[in-house]
Amino acid sequence: MASHSDSLKFAYWVPNVSGGLVISNIEQRTGWDIDYNRKLAQIAEANGFDYALSQIRFTAGYGADNQHESVSFSHALLAATTTLKVIAAILPGPWNPALAAKQIATINHLTNGRVAVNVVSGWFRGEFAAIGELWLDHDERYRRSEEFIRALRGIWTEDSFTLKGDFYRFTNYSMKPKPIEPLPEIFQGGSSRAARDMASRVSDWYFTNGNTPEEIRKQVDDIRAKAKANGHNVKIGVNAFAIARETEAEARAVLDEIIAKANPEAVQGFADQVKNAGKASPEGEGNWAKSSYEDLVQYNDGFRSNLIGTPEQIAERVLKLKDAGADLILLGFLHFQEEVEFFGKRVIPLVRELEAARDRELVAAE
Repeated sequence: MASHSDSLKFAYWVPNVSGGLVISNIEQRTGWDIDYNRKLAQIAEANGFDYALSQIRFTAGYGADNQHESVSFSHALLAATTTLKVIAAILPGPWNPALAAKQIATINHLTNGRVAVNVVSGWFRGEFAAIGELWLDHDERYRRSEEFIRALRGIWTEDSFTLKGDFYRFTNYSMKPKPIEPLPEIFQGGSSRAARDMASRVSDWYFTNGNTPEEIRKQVDDIRAKAKANGHNVKIGVNAFAIARETEAEARAVLDEIIAKANPEAVQGFADQVKNAGKASPEGEGNWAKSSYEDLVQYNDGFRSNLIGTPEQIAERVLKLKDAGADLILLGFLHFQEEVEFFGKRVIPLVRELEAARDRELVAAE
């Protein structure tokens, strides 16, 4: 029988930026302040969530007029919880790996190893221009991120760490104390060939935008084949925006209202910015490369994962994503506190029942 470690993990987007998780004028009972987020983290922890992912933004835009910095905010949430893991988004360019390694190692000690990092390879060119950071071409951003991750791991595991890279240089650098074992998990995002190739070499986890099980399976097969050839193992996280309601009609009506009340100007502004992300990849297959207007109303194509309906329908669809290779579902919601609790109480137990039934079938077939 599969152990609990084989169970699907659940994470939620930390709303540490204002405006919620959809670019819409629909009411969103979601706060971006620390009091709201501390309570949200405690609700998530008590209702079966394993991880929370903080967002990194430097400038306002697309409804996110206010943004709290991700690493310090993540630490505050860890301090308010006991088992939840929090993934702090960091961005090569603004962050040097020496600073990131030191920050995360310290928080690792302060929280008994519950901090992780999400290395973001840059998606808003306007932000980089505003803060005076060099904007690299698509594949160069991933090459820098890979070197960044190699530097993090080297600093965390080696004494007298030396690296003569194209982006970072270290000479006999010894950082102490090193993180508690196991090392902080390293997540990354992307859907492009460069992102998949990077994940297959260095990352613990690969986040991809929302999509159908069939499309997720294509990415998973590609990444895992490459990772195996590299002697590496990588887990897969899939983005989804969940609308769980008592009836499918009610859930669909919420989705229709979100899209009907979308802010066209803000959605178009977001669309223009993400052309510098996935659409800028040489093969045109990265995040947002094939996103429609409706998809872009939710930042990471969360509607495409189709976790919209009754708890029973959503649990079945979650299991299909697991069958496609997902190890974790990263969730956004309209009204975070109440919907994280509802999802934890009504959907996650159904997923666990389906997983247990699957395990029994496997044992019976042996």
